[in-house]
Amino acid sequence: MFLIDTNVLSERRKGLRADVGVAEFFRRTMNEVFVPVQVAGEIEGGIERLRHRGDHPQAQVLEEWFRSVLAEFSEHFLAFDLECAKVWGTLIGADEQHSIDKQIAAIAIIYDLTVVSRNTAHFAGTGVRIMNPFLADAPPAQPPQHSL
Repeated sequence: MFLIDTNVLSERRKGLRADVGVAEFFRRTMNEVFVPVQVAGEIEGGIERLRHRGDHPQAQVLEEWFRSVLAEFSEHFLAFDLECAKVWGTLIGADEQHSIDKQIAAIAIIYDLTVVSRNTAHFAGTGVRIMNPFLADAPPAQPPQHSL
């Protein structure tokens, strides 16, 4: 089962223009995908930043999309509770960088989930399984070596 980061959910929003790897990930695993509440906060924060910049039309578009995400994943949001907070404390005790991602990692540890993110480096050293579904990030295929 999987815990998705904001960048993966945002990529899905692109529809047919989304990275092929991300689209395939959702096609294969949709019933196994969970969303940490921090992703909801990050999306809401992005919408508010658009409003503060005066881009109300784009904020409205994103708000409508976000409402559909909340409905679609309504039973798949995972909260950050006391047990998660204790794990998070040990993670930031070792390294305070990427605090929100470490909260996501703590949820993944408590629920034994694989974190799905483009920002795999943010989760390195936390002990969680990490997956980057973005094919655009994959190294190019090496041509086969022929021996003479």
